[in-house]
Amino acid sequence: MLMHDDTDTRPPQAPGHKSYFSPYQRPAGLRHTDVGRETGTTALPAAGTQQPEQTFGPASTVPLPGTAAVPKQSRLQKLLPAFTYSHGQLSRKRLFILLAVCVVILLGAGTGAYALVRRHKPAAPQTAPVAQAPVAPPAPTTVASTLTGLQVKPAVNKRPVTAVMIENSLDARPQSGLNSAGVVFEAVAEGGITRFEALYQDTTADYIGPVRSARYYYIEWLLGFDAAYAHVGGSPEALQDIASWHVKDLNQFYNAGAYERITSRFAPHNVYTSTAQLNALEQAKGFTTSTYTGFPRNTASTPSPHPTVTSINMTFSGADYNTHYDYDAKAHNYKRSEGGEPHYSLQKNGSKVRIAPRVLVALVMQHGTEPDGYHSTYNTIGHGKMYVFQGGTVATGIWHKSSRTSQFTFTKADGSPLNLDPGQTWVSVLGNSSDVSYK
Repeated sequence: MLMHDDTDTRPPQAPGHKSYFSPYQRPAGLRHTDVGRETGTTALPAAGTQQPEQTFGPASTVPLPGTAAVPKQSRLQKLLPAFTYSHGQLSRKRLFILLAVCVVILLGAGTGAYALVRRHKPAAPQTAPVAQAPVAPPAPTTVASTLTGLQVKPAVNKRPVTAVMIENSLDARPQSGLNSAGVVFEAVAEGGITRFEALYQDTTADYIGPVRSARYYYIEWLLGFDAAYAHVGGSPEALQDIASWHVKDLNQFYNAGAYERITSRFAPHNVYTSTAQLNALEQAKGFTTSTYTGFPRNTASTPSPHPTVTSINMTFSGADYNTHYDYDAKAHNYKRSEGGEPHYSLQKNGSKVRIAPRVLVALVMQHGTEPDGYHSTYNTIGHGKMYVFQGGTVATGIWHKSSRTSQFTFTKADGSPLNLDPGQTWVSVLGNSSDVSYK
């Protein structure tokens, strides 16, 4: 609302006089001399003052006669004439109010504009989520050994399997290398004396012996592993079978460089070798790998938290060759004894290691003797009863072998698979079920 001062400071005007214009009211282009003409008077400048043209220029603040001095206008007053008094002064309070109103108006306008822009801003296009390709798990760095079921580097399964014939007469004890074998077959060779066939693939041994002669049934067992056969001669039947069955032969008679005769024992109990020597011989003969199916295995050991079978006896022929096992629940293996004493394996450095397989398999197989009444025979092809001791328990089942080159398979009485735990496996071949007892 426009505000004016109620007091009129202009002098009284005589009747008939025309209106008196202040410098802010005179018409445009009317000079001070014109004012005099309008009022019928002549305005004379005071002594020492400037001429009217100089005094009443655009920037002059000199008042006309009879009027109060009018202060010089600021730029804001010129821009906002509606908020001035009649004297041309802007109220400071109203100026602040005006500025605050302007700020509020500007803020409101900005906010409204921003809201309007947001309201009409096109929505971002909705894109379908990009399907992430499934990340393949890292390839395992190990695989189950075909021979033992233990975890090994994949290249290990491409190595050749080597079977070594090891003697078990009283003069041969303690043997060497048996603790390192992946699988060991034990059976009577002749005259009630047992002999071992030790198989190596994922393990090594720098001292193996004493190495003795071949027998045909050991050949039928090793063929299931496509193994090369290390031996010192053999029975006539065995040597004939090696030739006719195209066995990978490592006979010491023709490959003496892969064996050595030690001086601490008398012949024939003094022939020794190592996996390194035999592997070199295999490479030279082209026996670079073995293609076979191993025993059916579990992926991991399954020891019982409450072992039910901790003592096992197996009868072969007499006190010197019968074996006994004690289950070690902490190590999950079976401490072996024979001839009433713990069975040790002699290392090359002279130390001894207790033989303690992880899995025991007893195969009941028809056993007899050759016409000489001395050398043993076994019906290796067919089926028969079996016992599996592992993890402190026992399971009974049936073994099957369809041909000399096929592998053993094991089933339970109901026909379901009977798998073995990973680890060193000791296979004892017995003539009757009564040759196995346990508690």
